[in-house]
Amino acid sequence: MSSPQNNDRAVWLHGPAQHCSPPPRALPYPWRLVLLGPPGVGKGTQAAFLTQELGACHLSTGDVFRAAKNSGHHGQSPAMTAAVAFMNRGDLVPDEIVWEMIRERIGCLRCGGGFVLDGFPRTLAQADSLRKLMEKEKLQLDAVLNFTLPEAEVVARLSGRRTCEKCKAIFHVVSQPPRHKDVCDKCGSNLYQREDDRPESIAVRLKAYDHSTSPLIEFYKHRGLLVTVTASGSPQEIFQRTLSALQGRRKTQLAAHKIRA
Repeated sequence: MSSPQNNDRAVWLHGPAQHCSPPPRALPYPWRLVLLGPPGVGKGTQAAFLTQELGACHLSTGDVFRAAKNSGHHGQSPAMTAAVAFMNRGDLVPDEIVWEMIRERIGCLRCGGGFVLDGFPRTLAQADSLRKLMEKEKLQLDAVLNFTLPEAEVVARLSGRRTCEKCKAIFHVVSQPPRHKDVCDKCGSNLYQREDDRPESIAVRLKAYDHSTSPLIEFYKHRGLLVTVTASGSPQEIFQRTLSALQGRRKTQLAAHKIRA
């Protein structure tokens, strides 16, 4: 896969029967990254910045799920069909189905331009499966970026979000307010607060995230891959903080490589 500006990400979104256009451009030192962080921390925004800066491809499992749900059954792999069935029932997609959707996209993980993996792994079992697959393919992760933010700030970010009931545009009562209160700037429809964005719901989501991710953080910390980034400030400030951490890590990696050579 090549840089995100030119890459249609067909393979990642639609499965192994598709081919990326244009062909991938191999980098001498591609970045292979995993992003962690609770809801509302801004992982998607940082993933977009990173893919533009690093020339890697943003591999979002959320994008795969949405593509599978919107594509109908035509061209779906068995794993995608199974995932859609769970989603249509309102159930969580089981670990083994999520893993199969990742495994069948091994070509994306092999990409010579590197990748930014967003939304996977979410459990210790998924992380161990990814480790085994990458070892088999003689690939290695360069870093696992863990974006952190105090719970009060997460609640403030999410509880201030307002969504258009028609076009689904998103606003924020403080950082991105609409021109007219509770009215969408884009289509003029009403704005509402999603149930998931109410403070009591956010607290439940954060508790579930901490429960599933704490072992994951220890897993990557033990392997020397964890890079913690404070996600306070503007998106640009967070990105510069992230980039500085990665640049320092790359210098250390290259120095260790020269010593081994």
